[in-house]
Amino acid sequence: MNETWAVVHAEREALIRDLETVPPERWTTPSLCPGWDVHDVVAHLADDAKTTRLSFLLRLAAARFDFDRYNNAGVARERAGEPRRTLASFRAARRRTTGAPAPQATRLVEAFVHGEDIRRPLGLSRDHPVQHVAAALRYQLGAGVALGDGKERARGLRLMASDTAVDVGKGPEVRGTALALLLAVSGRPVGPDELTGTGVPALTRDGGLHHG
Repeated sequence: MNETWAVVHAEREALIRDLETVPPERWTTPSLCPGWDVHDVVAHLADDAKTTRLSFLLRLAAARFDFDRYNNAGVARERAGEPRRTLASFRAARRRTTGAPAPQATRLVEAFVHGEDIRRPLGLSRDHPVQHVAAALRYQLGAGVALGDGKERARGLRLMASDTAVDVGKGPEVRGTALALLLAVSGRPVGPDELTGTGVPALTRDGGLHHG
């Protein structure tokens, strides 16, 4: 658990450093998360970092147990009028270890996927710790619709990471880095050369996803 939080904190701090170089007008850039721009995703990350078990349960009930409604309310709560204020809120919460009542691996999924939701459209990059990306991928491959629907997206496929020991499933093959596979099973678009194999069309056929 402590190792997971150490990785999450490192990812938050690296993203904050990157965002400090991004001019305010670029925060309206559409992210990889449909319907959310970069500013929205940062607001979501700030809200997520501040979430406790109790606040999650109360706010999910207020959202009538609709995860999209819950997440959109969190964005509205944390998105300030100016990007620097939203970033300051995220910075203030970056070392917290609170969260929703969910497996620790969800924290890794959030950190890596949302980090790429922001960086890729802005032309930024980061070398994430591959062993922890692999842990996030393995978790996401078992996740149901409320947590990204990775299990359904990968059904009937064999996913093989080119940079770590992940070889999961049976069927048409999909090869790529653990990060590219994680993004794809999370419903995010990836570059045309990031995945290879006969199973790629099936894995990437549905770009829709749940926020979060």
